[in-house]
Amino acid sequence: MPENEQKIVQKIQQGNLQEFERTFRNFYPLLCHYATSFLKESHVAEEVVQELFYQIWKQRQKLEIHTSLKAYLYRSTYHNCMQFLRKKKQESKYEDYLKHQPQESSSPLESLNEKEIYDIVQDTLVDLPDRCSQIFRMSRFEGLKYQEIAEKLSISVKTVEANMGKALKAFRNNLKDYVGIFLF
Repeated sequence: MPENEQKIVQKIQQGNLQEFERTFRNFYPLLCHYATSFLKESHVAEEVVQELFYQIWKQRQKLEIHTSLKAYLYRSTYHNCMQFLRKKKQESKYEDYLKHQPQESSSPLESLNEKEIYDIVQDTLVDLPDRCSQIFRMSRFEGLKYQEIAEKLSISVKTVEANMGKALKAFRNNLKDYVGIFLF
């Protein structure tokens, strides 16, 4: 990485807000344009790029850039766009699945079971340690792979696996009475 970029990254790592804002202003329009080429919607591209800069600032002390700053930002933008598209595709598949399911009116007992299960899932998520809950949500609700979660949180894949194991064990324990109704 060029020396001037190394200084910029060091200043950001140290919490220099002016340097971070200058970097944001320099790259934001370019990265939004780049993201729009993948996402086709400028407002979505802006959200993806804003989230990237938010994550950089939030995890600035752990920031490691081995290439140029520009290459890092473009590669991260590309990765986040692909992640967004995968999530959108997964949501679309689920919506299609629901559309093709027969519309049955649920009985009061089924509605009660669904509510109980929902409450148990929410309570379990609240009871889990914050990091464990976050990892579970990223995996199951956002559709991220363990490697992606590890990169996003700057932790090892083994840590992700261990936390998922804890979360799944908690869900198995809390939902053991509903095994026939709800397959996790």
